[in-house]
Amino acid sequence: MTDATMQTAARAGTGIKVARRKGPRVKTSAIVMGLYLIFLLLPIYWLLNMSLKTNTEILGSFSLWPQDLTLENYIKILTDESWYIGYVNSLIYVVMNTVISLTVALPAAYAFSRYTFMGDKHLFFWLLTNRMAPPAVFALPFFQLYSSVGLFDTHIAVALAHCLFNVPLAVWILEGFMRGVPKEIDETAYLDGYSFPRFFVRIFMPLIASGIGVAAFFCFMFSWVELLLSRTLTTVDAKPIAAIMTRTQGAAGVDWGVLAAAGVLTIVPGALVIYFVRNYIAKGFALGRV
Repeated sequence: MTDATMQTAARAGTGIKVARRKGPRVKTSAIVMGLYLIFLLLPIYWLLNMSLKTNTEILGSFSLWPQDLTLENYIKILTDESWYIGYVNSLIYVVMNTVISLTVALPAAYAFSRYTFMGDKHLFFWLLTNRMAPPAVFALPFFQLYSSVGLFDTHIAVALAHCLFNVPLAVWILEGFMRGVPKEIDETAYLDGYSFPRFFVRIFMPLIASGIGVAAFFCFMFSWVELLLSRTLTTVDAKPIAAIMTRTQGAAGVDWGVLAAAGVLTIVPGALVIYFVRNYIAKGFALGRV
């Protein structure tokens, strides 16, 4: 056997040993990841399991899957106006809030990323402090203000209240993405005769499409899951599904099956939004902007 052959064999043997050493680590990582996924998905599965059972079965026995599978809980939610109108109300003010938040945050983030002015750092920090404050701090002021101006129990009332938290978050996310766009693009567009609105919409916004997608996702999710303000500022006409789910106590007790079905349907919009903006979110994390 030549020296070259022996060296090749030694390298191959070393490679095999390294692979064997890495094997247990890979196996351990797979086990940990599997346990984590089980821990993460178990509550969702149990919610789905309860939604397919009758109330009697839920309270009477313990089972890992429905013994008497039923869709009555979903049928009740989709046909009973007192239930499905909650989803309609939630979607209306969530979409309104997302559009308003992005419309306000885009020019504000552009100003923070392109210009330097007195107090810009303090103003940016002040915006973030609004996001850090708990919603309970603003519940009473919003309630009194909206009651005075006639906006109480309207979709726009909840949408505007959520802007207090979503606009700072959107500005913070978008400002990071905009800083990654060279300023020379702005100057070149002005030299080519572009007005600012035309440049901003046709050139600049496509360059930060990932940032807009990430900001829209976080605005949507916060407004969708927020309960305190949406419950405080509504009673009947604009009551969201999150508030309806907290008022399921009846003469016969809590209808656990219907409540579980409502929970499953509440997860669906968020899952759909994550599916459609997943690439933008991944890019945002890769760029270090989220």
